[in-house]
Amino acid sequence: MKKTVKISHKEKDVYKKVSEIIKGGGVAVVPTETVYGFAADAFSTSAKDMIYKIKGRSYKKPLVIMTPDIESVKILVDIPKKALKVAQKFWPGQLTLIFPTTELGKMLSGGRDNLGIRIPNHEFMLKLLKEIGTPIWTTSVNSSGKKSAKTYEDALGFDGIADVIVDGGKCEFSFESTVIDMVKFPYIIVRKGCLDTNEILKYI
Repeated sequence: MKKTVKISHKEKDVYKKVSEIIKGGGVAVVPTETVYGFAADAFSTSAKDMIYKIKGRSYKKPLVIMTPDIESVKILVDIPKKALKVAQKFWPGQLTLIFPTTELGKMLSGGRDNLGIRIPNHEFMLKLLKEIGTPIWTTSVNSSGKKSAKTYEDALGFDGIADVIVDGGKCEFSFESTVIDMVKFPYIIVRKGCLDTNEILKYI
């Protein structure tokens, strides 16, 4: 069993410490406004594989990319004009959007034609993403098929497995993000989450 670093999101130098672990190929457990998420450097294949191993997740189920702003999103995916309006309205927020990949996006995703992207509306995560300076792979903290971690106590279920666990208390919404496939029109609601789909539809 590995020694997991446990640290509060309020601790001095938390961003530096956690970003160094992620950039060093480690897997972090981090709080967001939806649920706790695993986080790994998007350019580390071994860290991405470790998330799949920890969760017992099928490789047929892709992970989501998290970035701090729309400009960094555009490097990885092509955002259709109609979809850009939705992204600008609801990002940062509890919405994961699936777009067609750029060449770099294809490289990162192992040749996939599309990628799910989210910009979180969470102070700690936005600061951490800026500190890391590269996109991260993320997915909910749980074993595949089990309930997602919504509190620090839930997240501690991966003590001795993840490289670092950040204590962010209880997640604000404690419910997964809404997921919409915007690769082509008509768009598809892949998962209903904490963001009301009726509200999103007003902007499509």
